[in-house]
Amino acid sequence: MTRNWRIPLFVTVGLVAIVVPAAVRFYTDWLWFGETGYQGVFVRTLVAEGTLGGVAMAVAFGVLLLNFRIAMRAFSRRELVFPTREGPIAITLDRRRVQPIGTALAAVAALLFGLYASSQWLDWLQFRHAQPFGEMDPVLGRDVSFYVFRLPFLDVVRGYLLALIALSGAAAVAVYVMAGTLDVNSIRDLRSVRGFRIVGPAKRHLAVVAAALLLVLAFSAYLDVPRLLITPAGIVHGAANVDVAVRIPALRALMVAAIGGAALALYQMAVASWWPSLVAAALYIVVTVTGSVGAAVMHRFVIAPNEQARETPFIEHNIKATRKAFALDNVEERELSGDALLTRANIEANDATLGNVRLWDPEPLLQTFAQIQEIRTYYDFVSVHNDRYKIDGEYRQIMLSARELDSQSLPNRNWINERLTFTHGYGLTLGPVNQVTPEGLPVLFIKDLPPQSSVNLQITEPSIYYGQRSNDYVFVKTNAREFHYPRGEDNVYASYEGTGGVPVSSFFRRLLFSIRFRSLKVLLSEDITNESRVMFHRQLSQRIARIAPFLRYDPEPYLVISSGRLFWLQDGYTVSGRYPYSTPAANGISYIRNSVKATVDAYHGTVVFYLIDDKDPIALTIQRIFPELFRPLAEMPEDMRTRLRYPEGIFTLQAAMYATYHMTNPAVFYNKEDLWEVPTMDAEAQVMQPYYTMMRLPGEQAPEYIQMLPFTPARKDNLASWMVARSDGEHYGRMRVFQFPKQKVVFGPRQIVARINQDQAISPQITLWNQQGSEVLQGTLLVIPIEESLLYIQPLYLRSAGGRIPELKRVIVAHQNQIVMEETLEEALERLFPAGAERAARAAPVLEPGTEPAPRQAQGDELSARALEHYQRGLQAQREGNWALYGEEIRRLGEVLGQMGRRP
Repeated sequence: MTRNWRIPLFVTVGLVAIVVPAAVRFYTDWLWFGETGYQGVFVRTLVAEGTLGGVAMAVAFGVLLLNFRIAMRAFSRRELVFPTREGPIAITLDRRRVQPIGTALAAVAALLFGLYASSQWLDWLQFRHAQPFGEMDPVLGRDVSFYVFRLPFLDVVRGYLLALIALSGAAAVAVYVMAGTLDVNSIRDLRSVRGFRIVGPAKRHLAVVAAALLLVLAFSAYLDVPRLLITPAGIVHGAANVDVAVRIPALRALMVAAIGGAALALYQMAVASWWPSLVAAALYIVVTVTGSVGAAVMHRFVIAPNEQARETPFIEHNIKATRKAFALDNVEERELSGDALLTRANIEANDATLGNVRLWDPEPLLQTFAQIQEIRTYYDFVSVHNDRYKIDGEYRQIMLSARELDSQSLPNRNWINERLTFTHGYGLTLGPVNQVTPEGLPVLFIKDLPPQSSVNLQITEPSIYYGQRSNDYVFVKTNAREFHYPRGEDNVYASYEGTGGVPVSSFFRRLLFSIRFRSLKVLLSEDITNESRVMFHRQLSQRIARIAPFLRYDPEPYLVISSGRLFWLQDGYTVSGRYPYSTPAANGISYIRNSVKATVDAYHGTVVFYLIDDKDPIALTIQRIFPELFRPLAEMPEDMRTRLRYPEGIFTLQAAMYATYHMTNPAVFYNKEDLWEVPTMDAEAQVMQPYYTMMRLPGEQAPEYIQMLPFTPARKDNLASWMVARSDGEHYGRMRVFQFPKQKVVFGPRQIVARINQDQAISPQITLWNQQGSEVLQGTLLVIPIEESLLYIQPLYLRSAGGRIPELKRVIVAHQNQIVMEETLEEALERLFPAGAERAARAAPVLEPGTEPAPRQAQGDELSARALEHYQRGLQAQREGNWALYGEEIRRLGEVLGQMGRRP
């Protein structure tokens, strides 16, 4: 009696321990999707998973059980003897004992098949709702949608069938071996091959299984033909010459051989001899080997000696497809001279560009924010975001960072503080990218608690319940006082008035959330009432991906101000690794579009997905699957639309591909004659990263917000070109590349860094600062195109020994062969392009045609101005004790005096 009830109790407890938490999580997820407004997406996903998994499980169970039952017909009674130390042990097996075990094993295997199939729900839905690309592959003439949407699910079906038939055959063989109807002996007759004996029913059954396996292999060969277009083949990605000439015909022959083998396997049921099976196997093997050998022979003796000429059409396919898949086919290309000498007039004409040069790098600025604006230890600035706003009527580039709450840093960590009291961050810090206080700290337009704004940007709701760090659950609208922000020695408290969170409206829901969060305090706390709400999935990446896991997201969301409220903007990508003839990037992606922008209200938690590319077939397919998911871009608030920026993730990927695929001539591409690469900054091969800036592009009339990255020739340091992605208005997502003439040498970033480190004035000063106990941080070297030339600008930060606040102390500017370092960008530009020289040039008389110019007087005025400038700077350096700079200014003064002395 004891044994009879203990085993069911153990099973019951185990099931409760597994099923109850899963059921609770499912129901609370249902409530959460209801709170976000995307229950339809959740339901559609569940229906797809359940339908696909249920059908796959039913089919698998039916096939496995059918094969098992057929095999069991030959099983009557079998005694198995196992030798042991104590003597042989005999186990008697009969159909009554074996059949329940086999049925249970079939059910377990079917469950695994169902779970696998249910995980492929997205492939199934995309297969059903596929939208055409309108682009045909150049070999088979199939629309690209076949490779992106249909082939993945067909691969799933193939794998499912192969596994199912193989398992069915293995189970049948095992039963027949135990039944004794399939054996190895020495009998030689018409039904035996080298001692292999199988009786009639088993032979017929296994012949059907073999025929089914060969049909699936024929289906597999059919799928392998288009797969050649999405797999690497020598010098290109996709089908090459040998694939088209040999492998595709061989695969088609293999299909015929497999189908013929299946017919022979079925014929095997009617004859006693083994020749049909032997012929079927031999036919399949011979065709497979012949195809492989033929391909190898053709490649070595036909393709390899004339590879460039033979592969040229396929190189063209690869170039065209890759440029199309990565949206590089519409990149505008322009030539620049690169060696034009800039004048003061050029500097003044590009004041909007130079007035928005980013002098604050994100990392030093983040450290500075942490020291001067975190206010309390439990606040944290996670990242710095770059954006642009219309500030007091002027288009300005700014840096901003959200002040989020870090519950791990609370001085008194307990459940009430972490879950009920300290629930949200508060406010942000915002300032221009190029302004510095006399102490070397950033100028801030918005700062402190509560947020104080000195410009026209106002924050009406600074509370941040959803953000980059908000990854724990909290309860709001409770009886506990909710911390708002500190004020002096006291604190300000508030009550949440938003719509975020799931209502805790009953004891039953409290019980459910207590189980989900594994906290009895949720159930017992008197502070939680029926009016309370629980917020979870508050971290941006988790919240958005929970709703739409089928999109790829940029790792850098950014904060925007819209109508006085705080919102997070997250870029979503549609990607595929199956675009025919497109070479995948390092992460396996061979197609990408920035088709979706997701916004999250930092206060309410409302998530909205906007479709910004209504021509992307993947996005359109997702829209057909989930009609309620995307909203048109026109519904996004206007002030938020002006905050859209082209994301760094996709631009980095496109730039990496363009470094190779700017070569559109097959011969040049084959020989890699004009390969580019992203510059490295130092001996440690630190790769230069894209950066946002505001500038007036060559040929444009007004400055705009862009993202930029330069290129150098492969294994060389001079500059080859620079690439920009535009973000403003109708130009969003458009890219341009400005190339320098190949016969001219334009200094690249690494060469400029080397010259800075070798400069007789700059290098000793950096060494002196480091020797005095301070730490010099060299900022990002920025390439700033001005007209037909370039300026290189690099900020220098100084951090005192034991200090944590980097201060902006110097700005280095380089142009052509000149490098200067000054306290501000304006001073450095003034030194490189003195206003006095321009005034002297403008004062030069206009000469009549045929008269002799007299530039010497103007040159004398210019030299006098330069001499006075170096003298004054030398005196200033002497007063500051900066002897390295003093020596450099005296040297330059001597050079100017020498030029003046050589005047006639």
